[in-house]
Amino acid sequence: MNKTVVIDIVGLSANLIGEHTPFLAKYIKDRQLTPIKPVLPAVTTTSQSTYITGKWPAENGIVGNGWYDREDAEVKFWKQSNKLVKGEKIWEAAKRIDPHFTCAKMFWWYNMYSTADFSVTPRPQYHADGVKAPDCYAYPPELRDELQKDLGQFPLFNFWGPNANIKSSKWIADSSIWVDKKHDPTLTLIYLPHLDYCLQKFGPDFSKISKELGEIDNLVEELVTHYESKNAKIILLSEYGINPVSNPIHINRILRNEGTISIRTERWYELLDAGASKAFAAADHQIAHVYINDESVRERIIKVLKQTPGIDLVLDKEEQKAYHIDHERSGDLVVMAKPDSWFTYYYWLDDAKAPDYAHLVDIHRKPGYDPVEMFMDPKNPLIKVRAGYKLARKLMGFRYLMDVIPLDATLVKGSHGSINVPRQYYPICITDSPLEKSEIEAVDVYDVIWKHLI
Repeated sequence: MNKTVVIDIVGLSANLIGEHTPFLAKYIKDRQLTPIKPVLPAVTTTSQSTYITGKWPAENGIVGNGWYDREDAEVKFWKQSNKLVKGEKIWEAAKRIDPHFTCAKMFWWYNMYSTADFSVTPRPQYHADGVKAPDCYAYPPELRDELQKDLGQFPLFNFWGPNANIKSSKWIADSSIWVDKKHDPTLTLIYLPHLDYCLQKFGPDFSKISKELGEIDNLVEELVTHYESKNAKIILLSEYGINPVSNPIHINRILRNEGTISIRTERWYELLDAGASKAFAAADHQIAHVYINDESVRERIIKVLKQTPGIDLVLDKEEQKAYHIDHERSGDLVVMAKPDSWFTYYYWLDDAKAPDYAHLVDIHRKPGYDPVEMFMDPKNPLIKVRAGYKLARKLMGFRYLMDVIPLDATLVKGSHGSINVPRQYYPICITDSPLEKSEIEAVDVYDVIWKHLI
């Protein structure tokens, strides 16, 4: 099989390629740029799982970055076991044909306990005293130690949160080249998250994101130069584009006002009690899964949601079939925002009663995705001093909470997940040769990769 690399440049859409990305602008002149019609929802885990199985979410089971586990009665986001993705993966199909085929999965999601030959993914250390230390998980296990010995510790706190920057994508790129030089995998899947940060913070505002565009352009050039020297087939693609937003929808507050949300009070703050709620939402960028535990409220909340400004679609299980998202994990209702809107997870009505984790970077405890984690509270002029004090406590071995995240959803200027966005914000696929279609579906990406391999 042909040596092939797929470089996933998160958030890249055609409108971003130009004067601020000189390498990409030159690169596409002799190649084919094909828009990818977004899958519902157009989010990381769903898009990636669709690409590598060639199956819709209704079949592969990845209906979002998280969902409600009905048996555990818990909302679970950003899980990592590859066993969650149903269906044969592309590297498994390749291995059946070519026993010498190998695959390196470099930071693509659901990267633990995969059948890929080499894999690396973020995985913090969670100490007994509550400290979260930067680290990564790798297979084979010794790969983790070899990479961090040669490249330094994986910069977890530059991968997500207020300090997210090019350092994490640079580490991923360097580790991918390191693995390629040592193991020469047939297929390499590389995830570069850098544009995700600035685009969600500022939207496609070139006055604020030009530096970041230049940084990712340079990094892609490094990778392309390396893989061209290895005569690899190269595919550049993205999972989604990010469009401007100005209207956060607090869907759980709407449901709470309808009396369907159950709350537990601990100390001074409120916690969402999903299992006891008549209905609640797991918010995920521009889509939300609404789970209904009491059928008597169904028609009422459907009516309320359809009347809510900023909501584009409210799909019951039967209606979900047309969008390929009808799965046991999907909500009883799947709700999609209009392009200028997105969903928060907020369920409290008084910020003074917000849970302690609301002010933290805490992707696992929050019952939904929170892009406000990329900001430090701009209304607090001493917030950086506060963060420095917290860091000093950490370094001295004291307990601490890095509670610096604001509760102002209007800070977020870019989002994704909707399928009804202008075509300029579609994800893209860049190949050496034209594809058979002028626009492809997300499930077609599997075939694009496969044809490059064979």
